[in-house]
Amino acid sequence: MTEAEARSAIVAGALELERLGLNHGSAGNLSLRLGESALVTPSGVPARELAPEMIARMRIDEKSGAFEGPLPPSSEWRFHLDVYRARLDVNAVAHMHSTYATTLACLRREIPAVHYMIAAFGGPTVPCVGYASYGTPELSALVVEGLKDRDAVLLANHGAIVTGEDMRKALWRAVELEALAQVYYLAATAGEPVVLPDDEIWRTVERFRNYGPRVKVATPSGPA
Repeated sequence: MTEAEARSAIVAGALELERLGLNHGSAGNLSLRLGESALVTPSGVPARELAPEMIARMRIDEKSGAFEGPLPPSSEWRFHLDVYRARLDVNAVAHMHSTYATTLACLRREIPAVHYMIAAFGGPTVPCVGYASYGTPELSALVVEGLKDRDAVLLANHGAIVTGEDMRKALWRAVELEALAQVYYLAATAGEPVVLPDDEIWRTVERFRNYGPRVKVATPSGPA
């Protein structure tokens, strides 16, 4: 992926999260790994006003907040870079304030295995980490710990983060996380949800290794 393609993918991702109601206005943020750098959405810009040239570029080893671009990166830039340093398999990070995931985060509840789709996040739970002020090293440390063996995490009294090997996979997980959070919330209000056993989820995790959106393969044209 070229830098221009990555910037366009971030803009498209921000618009898609808003279209789906997973973010609104300037809430949440997105990033993509680009070699030794990361492209991070700017602070305070609503998705509908976002343009590729507005996206900040930062070195992944950056710790002071230095960036290239016309606008400063999201105040949450720190956990984007820290996740990329800690998880070499992650190339996309999406942070959202979606309704049901955030509701569970405000209750400080992890999501248990009430549905087998939890395997899409790497294990039998989606953890909820503790609270720390946004944009701080303390919050970033909590995020990195929560994502050490998962591809999603809830942030207490804040929202949620999903990761992916590319933007399409991160957006897919964003949708699946909100759906799972909604199912768990509704099931819990109706009664006591039945939680699937860990061994079933670990088997499903293995089956999910290649599950989810796939890169489109060009079809040859012309005579065979």
